[in-house]
Amino acid sequence: MPRPTGRVLTLLELLQSGGTRTVAELADRLGVEGRTVRRYVGQLIDLDVPVESVRGRYGGYRLAPGYRLPPLMLSDDEALAVLLGLVAGRRAGLTTAERTASETASAKIRRVLPQHIARRFDTLLEALAFTEQPGESETPDTPDAEVLLTLADAARHRRPVAIHYTDRDGLRSERTLHAYGIVAHGGRWYVTGQDALIGEDRTFRLDRITAPRTLPGSFDEPVGPGPAQRVLSAFVTAEYRHQVTLRIHGTVGQIRAHLPASVATLEEYAPVAGEDPASERWLRAELRVERLDWLPLVLASLDRPFVIERPDELRDLVITLADRLTACARQA
Repeated sequence: MPRPTGRVLTLLELLQSGGTRTVAELADRLGVEGRTVRRYVGQLIDLDVPVESVRGRYGGYRLAPGYRLPPLMLSDDEALAVLLGLVAGRRAGLTTAERTASETASAKIRRVLPQHIARRFDTLLEALAFTEQPGESETPDTPDAEVLLTLADAARHRRPVAIHYTDRDGLRSERTLHAYGIVAHGGRWYVTGQDALIGEDRTFRLDRITAPRTLPGSFDEPVGPGPAQRVLSAFVTAEYRHQVTLRIHGTVGQIRAHLPASVATLEEYAPVAGEDPASERWLRAELRVERLDWLPLVLASLDRPFVIERPDELRDLVITLADRLTACARQA
């Protein structure tokens, strides 16, 4: 929003708080000169907002008695989208110098929401977690608001929930889930929890879930990692076409900059006596991937010594890349 428009809206909010506001007070609050305040007042009047001018020693501006802005009308989906957008903005560091703009915007929206909707959103925010990976999906999912809110309520109050799920191969199933939490990761939404039928932890994409239904009963709060870490672990240990094992010489930070926790596990060997734990040393990295073609460039960008333990196909791809780069470098 352009700054002048934002200031006009701020002026309207100040006038809505009641009473008469002097030009000097409004100018100070808006960070502008008095003549600019008068121009903003004119813009409000042009929008049919009844701003009255009060003369005298304590004069200034006020709204006509009884005037109120019409209520903000948002559907559940619209309100959910706005509030989640503000939460994501706060996670991204979109803040002003003095306070978080998304927090004040959230408060304004919440003031006009019906209580039952506001309570459901509060429950969602309590059950929501974010990983550190930004949105990378080429086709980000758009979970249904009712699915998102129902699963969040089930996770927050530890209630079983029945879901219909369609996997990546198009197979449909009905499951009973003990949901631990909702996680935003890489531009997608997931729910992680225990599949009650098999007694094992599972991670499900929300856009593949339909018809969630809360069931009677409850389950104990899980011990161990939080929902976000469970989702990351699920990705790392998932069954994929290739299992890759590497030994890389460097620090954890150097390796994680190219192979984050959502991609690879690192086995950190205990440092020898007197060695700095943050120093460079050999670490074992394990990955499960569907394709190998992207890994040679990642390994080259590491700029650290590495050994490919498996598979041989990856070793061949790295040699091919090295030969191609060498040939290009030798061209006159």
